[in-house]
Amino acid sequence: MRLTFNRKSHRNAINSQLLHELNEALDEAERDSACSIVILEGQDGVFCTGMDLKEAMYFDDQTALNPMSEQYMRTLKRFASTRLIIIASVDGQVIAGGVGFCAASDLVIATPRSQFSLSEAIWGLLPAMVLPYLIRRTGFQPAYRMTLTTMALTAEEARLVRLVDELDEQPERWIRKWSQSLERVTPSTVGHIKGYFRKIGMITDEMERLAVEEISRLVTLPEVKSNIENFLEHQRFPWNK
Repeated sequence: MRLTFNRKSHRNAINSQLLHELNEALDEAERDSACSIVILEGQDGVFCTGMDLKEAMYFDDQTALNPMSEQYMRTLKRFASTRLIIIASVDGQVIAGGVGFCAASDLVIATPRSQFSLSEAIWGLLPAMVLPYLIRRTGFQPAYRMTLTTMALTAEEARLVRLVDELDEQPERWIRKWSQSLERVTPSTVGHIKGYFRKIGMITDEMERLAVEEISRLVTLPEVKSNIENFLEHQRFPWNK
């Protein structure tokens, strides 16, 4: 199954509807015994640019968990636990939560023009939900550097830190090559592999709850809300106030 993010006017930003439809498609793929691979892709040079800031502005309760954040965290967990093989096919820009989609995928193929960045700190936020999966892929320091500097990694830099598995101008070549090998592995074995790696890895249910609580707390802080509102209304970054 091939799934294409289709919010071009919002640069494929993540909102509740996107997450709902993505999970509906995964439901369909899991029901289809003939489907073993799901390919995620963007379009027009954009894979995914993270959380839809306009939707984030509607969240005001500091004591409740942000439903969209919970939904996003469950989706990353689903990538890492489903019997399906999730392949992120990247051609272009990947920001914030889009990096999480890649980090939680089983395999990532990218074109040389692709770039990967964590922009959350610009607004006073943290990539709290992305980091467990990113650290699992890259190790601590690359994930910390991306978070702290907000600087984009080139496709080659992303490959060197293992966020990207392969680079190719024509991603379909690697998708075909991987598919030929993956056909030899039964879906139940894929499930066992993912389940075992989750047990020996660093991601726990407690860590996932902490991630959702942290982003839900940060997004309600007055300074953060002001930063986002100034950008949405005036296209003004925090350092230009």
